[in-house]
Amino acid sequence: MLESQIEELWQSRDKLNPNDLDAYRTIAKVIDQLDSGDLRVAFIQEDGSVFVNEWIKRAILLLFRVSPMETTNSNPFEFRDKIPLKSNYEAIGVRVVPGASARWGSYLAPGVTMMPSYVNLGARVEEDTMVDTWATVGSCAQIGKRVHLAGGVGIGGVLEPPQAAPVIIDDEAFIGSRAMITEGARVGKGAVVGAGVILNPSIPVIDTESGEEISRGHIPPWAVAVAGSRRKQFSGGEFYLPCVLVIKRLDEGQRHDKTALNDFLRESGVAL
Repeated sequence: MLESQIEELWQSRDKLNPNDLDAYRTIAKVIDQLDSGDLRVAFIQEDGSVFVNEWIKRAILLLFRVSPMETTNSNPFEFRDKIPLKSNYEAIGVRVVPGASARWGSYLAPGVTMMPSYVNLGARVEEDTMVDTWATVGSCAQIGKRVHLAGGVGIGGVLEPPQAAPVIIDDEAFIGSRAMITEGARVGKGAVVGAGVILNPSIPVIDTESGEEISRGHIPPWAVAVAGSRRKQFSGGEFYLPCVLVIKRLDEGQRHDKTALNDFLRESGVAL
């Protein structure tokens, strides 16, 4: 019922404006269910592919059409936006350090910790995940359980087109400082991503043992991956393009053995 109502509103979206209160109430029902975790934008199916609920992304886009710009104050800060901030953190069991904020329509599961950071509308962050200082979780990104997004990590968002898959970080992954995961890229369960890695669907992921390209924009489960570069010849000369190098495969659960992992990384001359 709600899905069909959103699809109908989508067909007449050019006529919508902040005075359409009935449309706003319908759209708000979807956003409330995103906020509570009863709905989600995307998930990984049993065959490993990503299913995107396009109608939910359409509801998010429609929200901007029917929401007025408003000024709110949270002393000493002032905000002017169309979307209010998330609230009731104590009730949902989430720790939010001053300087952190999440928008209404983002889902934060019990045990999530937000250092001064940001989670956008439509994103989902599962249990016991750390969103560290200055990390950002973009629109509709899906972050798993017991994930650590280190300082300054950028998880890209995607709203348009509605069928586009968001970034997915699977359970127990570690994303190193200043890494940028964007445009529907995926990080598998338990993977460790080194500092400064750039990952999107155009970036090759290469196995250093075989020299073979594993994928584009998808780091496999329980892999240790770091930033690398590869030579490419152009008409103007030879240049280097970014890639991601898988330098080790971990046993399941080994990511949490920090001493052994740090020793290996130190020997390999890379950092998290």
